[in-house]
Amino acid sequence: MPRSRYKTIVDAYAADIRCGRLAPGTRLPTHRQLAAQEGLALVTASRVYAELEAMGLVSGETGRGTFVRETVVSPGQGIDQKDIAVGMIDLNFNYPSLPGQAELLRTALRQLALSGDLEALLRYQPHAGRAHERAAVARHLLARGVQVDAAQVLIVNGAQQGLAVTLMALLKPGDVIAADALTYSGFKVLAEALHLEVVAIPVGAHGPDLQALEKLCRSRSVRAVYSMPTLHNPLGWVMPLAAREQLVAIARQHDLTIIEDAAYAFLVENPPPPLVQLAPERTVYVSGLSKNIATGLRVGFIAAPEPAVPALERIIRATTWNTPGVMTAIACGWLDDGTVSVLEEQKRSDAEARQALAAKVLKGLPYIGHPASYFLWLPLPEDVRADQIVVALMHEQISVTTAEPFCVSAHVPHAIRLALGSVDMAVLGEALTKVRQIIGAYL
Repeated sequence: MPRSRYKTIVDAYAADIRCGRLAPGTRLPTHRQLAAQEGLALVTASRVYAELEAMGLVSGETGRGTFVRETVVSPGQGIDQKDIAVGMIDLNFNYPSLPGQAELLRTALRQLALSGDLEALLRYQPHAGRAHERAAVARHLLARGVQVDAAQVLIVNGAQQGLAVTLMALLKPGDVIAADALTYSGFKVLAEALHLEVVAIPVGAHGPDLQALEKLCRSRSVRAVYSMPTLHNPLGWVMPLAAREQLVAIARQHDLTIIEDAAYAFLVENPPPPLVQLAPERTVYVSGLSKNIATGLRVGFIAAPEPAVPALERIIRATTWNTPGVMTAIACGWLDDGTVSVLEEQKRSDAEARQALAAKVLKGLPYIGHPASYFLWLPLPEDVRADQIVVALMHEQISVTTAEPFCVSAHVPHAIRLALGSVDMAVLGEALTKVRQIIGAYL
């Protein structure tokens, strides 16, 4: 059977890209130019580029054209920790840690070993957590503006599992959920795995376009909206009260479930009220202790309207069965004795120092961030491609993230996200200096 013409063209382009005859960043002919050049139908020319894009060899950019990718960079650079080689300076992931945290764990383990509750921790736990531990979380949330009864709290294995449980319990495959056009990469991966349709809310430097969300809800059957109102990841904004009230009004008008991700909210002093406080009847609040204590402490929590609790509890039962008993006992002890509050204050100061360092080193570059966050967003000039910057930094043993893992819209901007919380300050300063130098070389 003769080989189809378009496959031959795909193979020829692929060979030219892989051997370097077509260099990374090369702009390819438009779809119409390729069709005329090769004697193809326009739909067939589009198919050629679609296959090359699926192979990770090119990227199509709305309004700009189709470009050869830097194939050293895997699509979605920054999602998988396996991409971080030994010796690489990691500006991909945040796992902020403070001196003395290991000793805190040693002390907690000794205290736990002397308690009379050890045998209970070896047995299955209630699916949503033990009553006194749910009460400890409720007290912790109350101090952060979230007023819920302990019966509305479910303890989970980290905030990421909290998001998974929420999406699995309250939505079904094919449902439409609105999210910021740039959003947390872990949410994007979950939505894809659960076959949810994510529709993008346009964003600016200070928040989502809520008029666009209103228009979207009038044209589509949107079931839920995913939001990070207090310290958005990756853009670092804190939504003002008026915008939160507008979001709640839209959710009530169109009967949307609000999923509020508060993983980084502890870094913001005196924020506006959380969405769950403004709309407790329809908001599921998800957070955890990975950032304010340690990423290895896989303890998270959900605060939900009472009618949603049974469905959430069923998903916990169907997936992990129960909370991690030992880790939850330690975490709730730290919630009650003030350790978590102390660590949060220290990490807020640490994040502020890192942002101040970034402001000094990157002065003049138009980055977006919050003065107390562990990350910043660095848009690149129109003629600078993110994959080229990523590869240049990899050669300097620095790993950063492109916009791709965070983007749920058709257009992927050329930008990089820098995680500031995983290396010591001296190394961070050197790495940021390299980032500035390499971007400067492309200007």
